[in-house]
Amino acid sequence: MNPFAMHELDGFPITRKWPARHPDRLQLYSLNTPNGIKVSVMLEELGLPYEAHVVSFEANDQFSPEFLSLNPNNKIPAILDPDGPGGKPMGLFESGAILVYLAEKSGRLLPAEAVQRYQALQWLMFQMGGVGPMFGQLGFFHKYAGREFADKRPRDRYVNESRRLLGVLDRHLAGRRWMLGDAYSIADIAILPWVNNLVGYYGAGELVGYADFGEVQRVLATFLARPAVQRGLVVAAPD
Repeated sequence: MNPFAMHELDGFPITRKWPARHPDRLQLYSLNTPNGIKVSVMLEELGLPYEAHVVSFEANDQFSPEFLSLNPNNKIPAILDPDGPGGKPMGLFESGAILVYLAEKSGRLLPAEAVQRYQALQWLMFQMGGVGPMFGQLGFFHKYAGREFADKRPRDRYVNESRRLLGVLDRHLAGRRWMLGDAYSIADIAILPWVNNLVGYYGAGELVGYADFGEVQRVLATFLARPAVQRGLVVAAPD
């Protein structure tokens, strides 16, 4: 740890709204949504010291000038690492990028061997480009304001695509412990919180026929049993 780096956090406007009680630790700005959980689970799995700050959607914290100074896209999560590359503080947003950064920083949960590394990254992109957006849209049309729409074609579009994606996962996981086989990785940490949210918080299990996807159920249960996952699920939960 660069002893001067922690003092440089004061130069980041986000620390004015969320002061760092432990400026030597990685700062996490998040909420316990699937994308936020991805990063909190990763931090818990790695055992890296960090300090979590709740970004309240009810208070529109994500639109505050301080938060936008770190993430101009006004989405959680974001991090501020006092010991970034070269020992300099660095801010970072986008949950997928944060997972890769933390894996490379720690040397864990992203295989060093080229083939498995790219396989992990392809499944990370699969979550970012497919699972997250599709499950999230289904959540809107099933749980939130979309329920009031008389025309169910938009909802059914996301139901069908979410079911297709679950099928892709189910077929891939047959005979595998995790997405990469025996190796637990950022691919699992990216995908499984979204599956958990789909059938849990969104309550869309019956809608997508979740009972048909036994391999996904098996791996999700194993994931949720991990102590680090159980801790990560409640990080940055609103009071």
